[in-house]
Amino acid sequence: MIRPVAFRMNEETAVNNYFQEDLAIKNSEINTKAQAEFDAFVKKLRAVGVNVIVEHDDLKMDTPDSIFPNNWVSFHANGTVGLYPMFAENRRRERREEVIDRLESEGFYIEGYMDYSSAEDEGYFLEGTGSLLLDRVNNIAYCALSARADEDLVIEFCEDFDCMPVIFTANQTVEGKRLPIYHTNVMMALAENFAVICLDTIDDKQEKKNVISHLKNSGKEIIKISEAQMHQFAGNMLQVKGSENKYMVMSLAAHKSLNNDQIKAIEKHCEILSSDLETIETCGGGSARCMMAEVFLPKS
Repeated sequence: MIRPVAFRMNEETAVNNYFQEDLAIKNSEINTKAQAEFDAFVKKLRAVGVNVIVEHDDLKMDTPDSIFPNNWVSFHANGTVGLYPMFAENRRRERREEVIDRLESEGFYIEGYMDYSSAEDEGYFLEGTGSLLLDRVNNIAYCALSARADEDLVIEFCEDFDCMPVIFTANQTVEGKRLPIYHTNVMMALAENFAVICLDTIDDKQEKKNVISHLKNSGKEIIKISEAQMHQFAGNMLQVKGSENKYMVMSLAAHKSLNNDQIKAIEKHCEILSSDLETIETCGGGSARCMMAEVFLPKS
């Protein structure tokens, strides 16, 4: 997790992230609020035994979205680090060697890199596990195509990591128009034995059937959420392992948006852990899942 030092609404990502909103307060105050939310979130995760490695952002980089590291990097059990091409130019500065060095200093082993970032030069993008929802057990990569998720790059990733692509389009209604959702992980979350998904965003019936089929065939219970709940970031969740239990981690807004049946469905499988991320969600257009780049690297 990356603690922010220059968090604010990123004007470069707002062009296709329809979850972002501006706040009528100074950027310094926005950053202070985001830091407080970040610190409280980390404290809650650590309190249940989740191993959280916090690296600080670098002020001279001026990277307002650094709090969302899962978009530029992914870590894999074979020791590979994935590096990804980013849509916004100011987000490309988030790729910092210090972050990788920190993991090595924490005892993780890195075998090599799979670097897709050169695709930026051609105007093609694939924003890490924001774009790619990885079922690492069943070797499936779910991806909703958008300006930030290029189909050819998805296929290339799946060839490199030996997994099956499940590609579709997910839309949201913006001023009466159906427009692509910027990241797969705001409309869908994968857990060990279940998936939380806004099926209403997949307008193509055949694509919807294909997604449902792959989820069911891989043994996952499907927990449906509405578009209204998605806009409260109910699709932006991540299952993590604590010292004693597993937790579905989400924001307070996402948690409050769920009805009793949805909560019971999740709690059949694991506990819920939620934290207030209002400022981060409003200005950043991302939530709890985006803030965590999960580490599957082997220990050295």
